[in-house]
Order: sequence, then structure tokens, then C-alpha cells
Amino acid sequence: MLEGRMQHKIRVAVIDDHPLYRDGVVFALESEHDIEVVGQGETALEALQIAQDHAPDVLLLDMNMPGGGVNAVARVAQSCPSTKALMLTVVDDEHEVRDALRKGAKGYLIKGTGSLELVNAIRLVNAGQNYVSPSFAAQLFMSRGADENTSSETSRHFPELSDREEQILMLIHQGLSNRLIGDELGLTEKTIKGYVTAVMEKLHVRNRVEAAIVAAERLSERRLSLK
Repeated sequence: MLEGRMQHKIRVAVIDDHPLYRDGVVFALESEHDIEVVGQGETALEALQIAQDHAPDVLLLDMNMPGGGVNAVARVAQSCPSTKALMLTVVDDEHEVRDALRKGAKGYLIKGTGSLELVNAIRLVNAGQNYVSPSFAAQLFMSRGADENTSSETSRHFPELSDREEQILMLIHQGLSNRLIGDELGLTEKTIKGYVTAVMEKLHVRNRVEAAIVAAERLSERRLSLK
């Protein structure tokens, strides 16, 4: 039984040119029963080499590593498409985030994120979902609105969601997977998947990251309306 469980561990590689920070991340991950650290490095070149040699499920990448995090994401996505990249950075630059996501990153976390959120993000990304820290999602939405020069009427328009769909959208915003949302609401994962699909269609978004961004804006608008 133990051997069977170990075969299902999430294989993670950590690439960061700050040894002390990298060691802390590795220590936190190795304490999780379902995660195995299979490689460590400091540069974009090492990230690509480790991805090719070890085929990790999730590759944690420092955005500002030597050689460039975005460059590493693009090369890994092309060379090792089964490896999912999750970015870590101290810089909350919306343009860098968008560039990384366009180049193939599946998630984005600000350094200083607690170990619980980091582990949750790794599990979600490994499961095929996208993840951006909820605290950063609102900044992404505001930047998108400025970049696209959306009108006030358009940016404040929200498609109608049912109470259940609204509830599920807010749980997506919290970073919960379909299974955890189902546990929270007492519904099957299959039922939640159907709701998530419906929510994304109504919001005209392509993935959970964009859905979380819209959720952040909805929350922001509600706070403004209460003032």
C-alpha cells in the first residue's frame, strides 16, 4: 500500500537563485506526504535541463532567475509540455504575469506566500488547473481593464449568475479545486464541474485564473457600492 501511494506523489522541481529561500521552499514541500522534490537549480538553463532530465509534474520557477523566468517557461512549455510551471516572484508586475501566463505558466505566486497556499497551488496546478493568488487577482483585472480601455459600462457589467453559480465562483476565487468545492457544498465533483463550465461560459472566460479575476472585480464593486 505504501509503495502504491508513493507512486502518486507530485514530483516537483524548485528553481531559484537564492539558496536560503530555495532551501525553505524545499523543506516545506518535503514535509508534505504527497509531494516529492526531484530537482533543484538556479538558472533558466538549469530549469530546462531539470525538466528534460527529471520530467517533474510541477516546476517552481523564480521569475527573476538568471536567464529569465519567462524565457524558462517558454522553453519548458515547448520542450516538456507535460511539466507545469508555477511562477514565484517578489515583483507583482501585471505585465510580467500576463507574459508568463501567455508563454505557458499555469500559476503565479508572490514570494512570501505561506506554505499552505504554496502547497495548495501546486496541487491545483498538478491537477490541470490554473492558479493566481487571490490577493493578486484584483490587480490583474484592473490592469486588464486599463490595457483594453474598457468603458465604464462594460467593466461594470456582470452577467447574471444563479446563487449557486455565484457561490461556486467565489470558491474558485479562493483557489479551491472542484473536489474541494464539492466537499464544501455537499455536491459531487461531476456536478461542480458542470457548474464551473456554466460559470465560465456566462463570464466569457477561458480558465479558472480569469474566473478568479472576474470574481475579484465583483467583490470590489460590491465593496464600493456599500460605501
